[in-house]
Amino acid sequence: MDALDRLAEPGVDLLHRVDTLLAAGAPEGHRVWPLLRRMQVLPGEALRSFLDLRAAPLATAGHAVRRHVHGYDHACAALTDPVLWSGSAALAYGQSRATLLRHLDEGPESLVGRLEATAGYADALADWVEGSRLAVARALAEVIGSAEAVAVVAATSVSGASTGAGPSPPGRAAAAEVGARVLAVLCVAYDGAENLLRQWSPSLAESSWRPAAARFRPEPGGGAPGGRPTRVGW
Repeated sequence: MDALDRLAEPGVDLLHRVDTLLAAGAPEGHRVWPLLRRMQVLPGEALRSFLDLRAAPLATAGHAVRRHVHGYDHACAALTDPVLWSGSAALAYGQSRATLLRHLDEGPESLVGRLEATAGYADALADWVEGSRLAVARALAEVIGSAEAVAVVAATSVSGASTGAGPSPPGRAAAAEVGARVLAVLCVAYDGAENLLRQWSPSLAESSWRPAAARFRPEPGGGAPGGRPTRVGW
């Protein structure tokens, strides 16, 4: 349980009240309006969705992906074993083997490179979730103890607010302020996620097979060590 978990219950209750007041509108020109248009969701709904984000599954996924790298290490080791034969067939095999080794584990575009990038992206997302949850928890702690929160609770505790009558202007203004504070932090958090995706996307692209340009084939009746090879299309 982290700081956001401890504040989740009072935070959800407060923002549910905020949603009730904002459903009837917010003061004209208030800074909550552009945040509402951007997020396309009321503050309470936004918070409830964010509470489901957890860092642990992402960190676990990163570790699981890295375990697959060992399998590629074994395959590469088998491909680098010396070949005790020669001739044009051996040359063709060597060329194919070198191409496969490059595809498996040579540079960021290899299979191993993509696995490591995927694991790194999972780790970065886990760090983003952890940091963002802390930022949202701090924002909730501030608004729960604020004068605006008291005004929101007071406005939604009267019978008129629960039966659909228009809330009092002070209650609407307080709800707009609380909602703006929370939505602003959530916007920053989601901007961070989008930045991570842009940063990591090139490294997460599919690793395409890059065949060798040509291979060697023994001439008819040939194939003895030192025989002249013939180049053919791959």
